[in-house]
Amino acid sequence: MRTCTITREAAIDALKQYNKEPFHIQHGLTVEAVMRWFAEELGRADEVDYWGMVGLLHDIDFEMYPEEHCVKAIELLQAAGVEEDMIYSICSHAYELHNDWEPKDLMEKVLYGADELTGLIGAAALMRPSKSTKDMELKSLKKKFKDKKFAAGCSRDVIKRGAEMLGWELDELLIKTLQAMQASEDRIAKECEQHIG
Repeated sequence: MRTCTITREAAIDALKQYNKEPFHIQHGLTVEAVMRWFAEELGRADEVDYWGMVGLLHDIDFEMYPEEHCVKAIELLQAAGVEEDMIYSICSHAYELHNDWEPKDLMEKVLYGADELTGLIGAAALMRPSKSTKDMELKSLKKKFKDKKFAAGCSRDVIKRGAEMLGWELDELLIKTLQAMQASEDRIAKECEQHIG
């Protein structure tokens, strides 16, 4: 069982130190909630805080150092007191994009596949009259996934490769990540109010 050496409060402080854009803070909080959901769903409830912390901090360097994403993060995370195995887990989501740190275990593969997908789902939710994920169905999400022009910054190739790494059909990753966001939506909104204002 893996446990965190950094507190959530310290992790949020570190995230906010290097991220001022509300979108980036919201994305960190969203991926944290999604990773916590997956930990519970996939039988890793004893590691839920660890999975969540990896999600929260995964893009710590992206706003200030986009060209050095998951390279600069190593230094920032070390300065924040994050342990080496968590740094590897965090940085492995940039595999073949910014580094050669391959996602090895279940948690790292989930982060790799779900990270980009949360952005796609979030963008799709904003297009809905409800502005919510709660009434979104898999059919609607798949339509947005197939439309390459929609949320073009969310790499479909990375999402597909994440599903393959997990040994899942693409639909399984889509539906599980959607369910995670639906289950966490209210909590994420409260967290954003607290940390973004």
